[in-house]
Amino acid sequence: MNEQPNGYNEFEEALREGFMEDQVTAGAVVNGTIVAIHGDDALVDVGGKSEAILARSELDDLGTGDPVEVVVVSVTDEIRVSRRQALELRLKEELAIAAEDGSPVEGKVVGRRKGGFDINLSGVRAFCPISQIDDIRSNDLDCHLGQSYSFKILEYDPSETKLVVSRAALLRQEKERLRRDAWERLEVGAVVEGTVRSITDFGAFVDLGGVDGLVHVTELSHRRVPHPRDVVQMGETVQVKILDIDQEKSRISLSIKQLLQDPWENVESRLAAGGPFEGTVVRHADFGVFVELEPGLDGLLHVSQLPPGMELSDPEIADGQTITGWVRDLDTQSQRIGLTLRQIPSHDPWERIGMRYSEGQSVEGVVENGAPFGVFVELEPGVSALIPTSELGMDRDVDPRTAFNPGSPITACVLSVDEERRRISLSIKAFRRDQERQEYLKHMNKGASDGPAPMTGFGQQLANALHKDKK
Repeated sequence: MNEQPNGYNEFEEALREGFMEDQVTAGAVVNGTIVAIHGDDALVDVGGKSEAILARSELDDLGTGDPVEVVVVSVTDEIRVSRRQALELRLKEELAIAAEDGSPVEGKVVGRRKGGFDINLSGVRAFCPISQIDDIRSNDLDCHLGQSYSFKILEYDPSETKLVVSRAALLRQEKERLRRDAWERLEVGAVVEGTVRSITDFGAFVDLGGVDGLVHVTELSHRRVPHPRDVVQMGETVQVKILDIDQEKSRISLSIKQLLQDPWENVESRLAAGGPFEGTVVRHADFGVFVELEPGLDGLLHVSQLPPGMELSDPEIADGQTITGWVRDLDTQSQRIGLTLRQIPSHDPWERIGMRYSEGQSVEGVVENGAPFGVFVELEPGVSALIPTSELGMDRDVDPRTAFNPGSPITACVLSVDEERRRISLSIKAFRRDQERQEYLKHMNKGASDGPAPMTGFGQQLANALHKDKK
């Protein structure tokens, strides 16, 4: 017979002496205190005449002197208790309460099977349908495996071990709470922080902590934005200013641009009319090209301000090309900048323009460029005029861009002079009519100085008849 250690004999003797009539019964839940731990067992004082035996494997982090709740498993010549069963009973009670009042329970996603996920709620197995694991659809369902979440109990029947939970229900409840709080918290003019939730062609939606607001593409930056994703990224944290709130329509308008420095601020210190510029061609239009001088600061290079012979399709002014020239005019009030690739005079050529050009005057100039709507003519350095298509005196199907060669001389009549808007309109048709009128007048004046014009045959007969009557 194997001899037992002295300590074990003392522990066994203590059990024999203590296990007498106890007032505990099998199935009872009692509170006790751990009084000793030896080998694979622990002694628990449960208030009877003897201590109960608890498997050491159920202690977890508990030690001597710690309180413990246990279930009486059996009462014979010794009392056997279980802490694990007590925990399960306590958990079932908590689950029943949570199922009734809707309070959340904590669980871990431990597996995936057809139709849903297996959830471990502190040792109790629950089922979460796929539709209830999140409030948004995702193709990556495995991302939830191993994650710990809060769940709401949808169905619970301990007798049938049926336990169905939902994470999506709690997420929806939380979003609704945040939404109500957000509408109370947000106000027009406030600067708040949010997260970019989605990006579309027309702007970016920003989560403001319960509600989404839209930053329209025009409010993303002072510069022209080809696509919102060029400015913001999904999940990015951004500062926005609230422009408008319409709670009835659940709409919030936001701006990032208004929190950035305005490129027009103190622009006169950086650009001046008559001064040079360097910029990048960013886009074309029928009437010219737009040049980015600074981020958010564009100038217009009108087709009339291209050098003679240069067209809008020339590679020198293609999108993305860097060009240099001169600032033709700077209007800070209207936020417009006119550019030119022609050397501009040191003085303002439009000053007293009405004294040099007047309506009906015939003028000579040089063809600059043709456009679908007419032909631009340079009258003098810094002064260009437009001959509209209707005043070219050509058939309607003729393209002005091919009918006139840049650099060729042209003569026309002044239709109008707008000194304030710096516009002069010319007409070839009016010039031709004036030329025909002058030719007619010249012919008539010449006929009068040479005497009576020769009579026609009918005129001669009439004259002869009148002479006979006088006789």
